[in-house]
Amino acid sequence: MLLSPTMLRIEAVRQLRNPYTLAFTLAMPIAMYLLFGATSSYGTLSAGNGNVAFYVMTSMAAYGCAVAMSSLTSLAATEAKQGWGRQLAMSPLTTTGYALTKLLTAVAYAAFSVLGVFIAGMLTGAEVDDAWRWLATAGIILGLGLIYGLWGLGVGLYFNGDSATALASISMTFFAFFGNVFMPLDGLMLDIARFAPLYGFVALSRWPLTEGHLTTGQTDQPWMLVLNVVVWVSLFSVLVMAGAKRSRARQ
Repeated sequence: MLLSPTMLRIEAVRQLRNPYTLAFTLAMPIAMYLLFGATSSYGTLSAGNGNVAFYVMTSMAAYGCAVAMSSLTSLAATEAKQGWGRQLAMSPLTTTGYALTKLLTAVAYAAFSVLGVFIAGMLTGAEVDDAWRWLATAGIILGLGLIYGLWGLGVGLYFNGDSATALASISMTFFAFFGNVFMPLDGLMLDIARFAPLYGFVALSRWPLTEGHLTTGQTDQPWMLVLNVVVWVSLFSVLVMAGAKRSRARQ
């Protein structure tokens, strides 16, 4: 069996009952947008093809997507190491089906996170010139956000215990602070931020709004942002392979 609708439903409900999932993947990005975008005095100011509220909304939606993907995939890897493989061998569900169930759950929660932030933005004055820019922004976030599933999977395989899940998601907050996500950086800090794992992803997510123009007056070139994403995908993939090797060695 490749996919079990029953397991998919149970997994989705189980995560809804998890206060950590609700707080960090759904509630926190919305709360941060409301705090820094909707209620701020500069939210209505012009920014690129829209306003500052849309800029902040995009940043928080991208952050929420990355947290959802990394935390839920790390949880899947941790569960697999704790003996789920033996349980799966006694059921019709294949290992591929188990992985697909976990991936679909992570993608669903990432989509819920993005949708929640976007609805909050629509209700509180986030604006952009053209309707297609809303769709393009959401598509870029969800499309590129999948790469942070590799980070979560690698962390879950490489590290022991439930701490792997916490590390996967908390590290996203660290990456966001140093990746020009939460606040505009300038000077040396901006130069450092361009090498951060979230920089290229979030900058590309903002592209329909900013077209690469930063609040500091500088401009990011598309190839630089794509290169950032490609490099980190490669590094995350190496971590997954190293984690898988280490996990097999423990067994």
